[in-house]
Amino acid sequence: MTLMMLVFFPMAAALLCLWAGARRETLRDGLAIGAAAAELLLACRIAAAGNGTAVFPDLCSLGLRLELDGFRKVYAVVIGLMWLMTMMLSPQYFRHHGNRNRYYFFNLMTLGATMGVFLAADLYTAFVFFEIMSFTSFTWVIQEETPGAIRAGETYLAVAVIGGLAALMGLFLVQHELGTTEVSKLYALARNCPHKGTLYAAGGCILLGFGAKAGMFPLHIWLPKAHPVAPAPASALLSGVLTKSGVWGILAISCNLFREDPAWGTLILTLGTVTMVLGAVLATFSIDLKRTLACSSMSQIGFVLVGVGMMGLLGEENALAARGTLLHMVNHSLFKLVLFECAGVVYMNLHALDLNEIRGFGRKKPLLMGTFLLGAMGIGGIPLLNGYVSKTLLHESIVEGAALYGGILKVVEWLFLISGGMTLAYMTKLFVCLFVEKNPTRQAEYDGKKGYMNLLSGAAVLIPAVILPVLGLTANVTMNGIADVGTDFFHCGEPEHAVHYLSPENLKGAVISILIGAGIYLLVVRKWMRKDGNYVNRWPEKLDLEDRVYRPLVTRWLPGVFGWVSAIFGENRVLTPAAKAVMDAAGSIGRLFGENRVLAPVCGAVLRVSGIAGRVFCDLPDALVYVLGRTVYRKSRLPDDDKVTSSLSYRIGKEADKAAIRLGREKKGGRHYAHLLYRSVDTLQKTTNRIMGNVSFALLMLCGAVCLVFVYILMLHG
Repeated sequence: MTLMMLVFFPMAAALLCLWAGARRETLRDGLAIGAAAAELLLACRIAAAGNGTAVFPDLCSLGLRLELDGFRKVYAVVIGLMWLMTMMLSPQYFRHHGNRNRYYFFNLMTLGATMGVFLAADLYTAFVFFEIMSFTSFTWVIQEETPGAIRAGETYLAVAVIGGLAALMGLFLVQHELGTTEVSKLYALARNCPHKGTLYAAGGCILLGFGAKAGMFPLHIWLPKAHPVAPAPASALLSGVLTKSGVWGILAISCNLFREDPAWGTLILTLGTVTMVLGAVLATFSIDLKRTLACSSMSQIGFVLVGVGMMGLLGEENALAARGTLLHMVNHSLFKLVLFECAGVVYMNLHALDLNEIRGFGRKKPLLMGTFLLGAMGIGGIPLLNGYVSKTLLHESIVEGAALYGGILKVVEWLFLISGGMTLAYMTKLFVCLFVEKNPTRQAEYDGKKGYMNLLSGAAVLIPAVILPVLGLTANVTMNGIADVGTDFFHCGEPEHAVHYLSPENLKGAVISILIGAGIYLLVVRKWMRKDGNYVNRWPEKLDLEDRVYRPLVTRWLPGVFGWVSAIFGENRVLTPAAKAVMDAAGSIGRLFGENRVLAPVCGAVLRVSGIAGRVFCDLPDALVYVLGRTVYRKSRLPDDDKVTSSLSYRIGKEADKAAIRLGREKKGGRHYAHLLYRSVDTLQKTTNRIMGNVSFALLMLCGAVCLVFVYILMLHG
């Protein structure tokens, strides 16, 4: 019952807030904040209780299964905290915005769906809530309804739909091969499965679906586009929680379906490394505050995926990788909560995100400066903050892997350190821009802003920021405790030795990243990415993967290929004569069978038998009705009742009979054509009704409608 409340209570509260919003906005805001606070308290209560399961067999046809373990407890609390903090910022942030009732409604609906994903006991349940979450969070992206927001929403929805269909195909394959999608049973069944190729195909489909939501390369295209246009509270949730729902799916198959599988681990490590480096590069080049943070999220997800890959490569000795993966997931959620809320404070005062416009806003604002600095230092891996702890564990796991596999992992280690350096470089760029540099034209105006953040918003920003150093300074108690509780989902062993986070060897990695970051900032950001005192976007537009590859692929290349293939068969001068010859031969055969008096009765009988057999095999109920109509309920003659004689087909046939009588081809009083035409029209109508009422036909029409809607969404505003 408690697990069910975690999922469905926010959805019920969403309806209540929608009702309250139509009457009094302050009541709606209070109810939304109260619902988020109640969800956090409920999550904390569950975290203090034991593990458990809940099954709802009558929901969504196959039933829904929820489960509670250590990992799910940790993330239930994280989700509750993040939703409460963003709800506390929302009243001031949305003070001058429209569509607020819609935002609060779908915000709470997304909260329930997200809880459903993390509490899912099987992949089917996760998929159901994953799809609900995708469609409810879509409204966040289009909240402002600007052309940029609509275009970003199209991309977000397209990636969600395509990824969801791919994941569904993977679930079908898993169900077919293993007979279940229950997460806890996958490992034992997959280990004894003889068809490993099918499992890899299923894993690839599921990876595509959940990796798209996580922001994994090359499916990251929605992330840099959606964050700048979405409201800041929603961006914090998109980055801090919804991307982790994608990581949940990747973990579910990596730690169960492909546990301790080096081949799978290599794939995840490769994709994670590319995502980590590319996200850091994009963030370094960006001159938009929220886009920089969005690309940073992509990079940090890459760090997490590197940990997942190392778990597969290290096998039974994957404890450090597992603990680092879990802690960096939690840490990144907290980082982005702090940083996006700070970005929200900037935007709700200036309605601008370009670094050249917002430069200098944070000067003489110590609360905003302190909270942003803690978030920036935490995500940069500075010692004594929580980000340093999780990055140290991930780095140690790579070092262990390099000792086993050799040189290629040394390359991964250096890319890891360089990405950490770039993280520091772009966070330094943001901090210096906001809090050190002066705006050339509006600095006096910025310095005079005193009520830039009310008490509720200040608490929403400060509370999560304080958590960062607390976790970092008490890592041996708090963070190790989180790792001890939460890694049961990862099926890893205990670490062979305690990790001394501030040992010279571990500090060495942090120092290397700091030096790399300082070099990138001073030599690249300050020298090359600035011109005449302004920040310049040096990233080439032609490298936009969405505009250069994905949209042309869907809107031009694939239609062009299909059109070319169609043109070959429809207009090509080589194939046309051959096709004409085939058609002429078919016509000759048709005339032979259609006119020859010997073959016509035989062919007619054969066609009748084959038609009856086809209907029996294709639609047994229709075949039964047909047989009964031809035997038990067959009428000796056509009834001459009012319904028949008044029908249009009967009257037309009757006139044809009169003409036939005048020409001497029919006896007086005959009704041959009247009966024949009536039977033909009646049979046609009945057949059409059977087809239209067939379930398969309905599903086919539904599929066609979905395809048309999907194509329309992709082409809208394209």
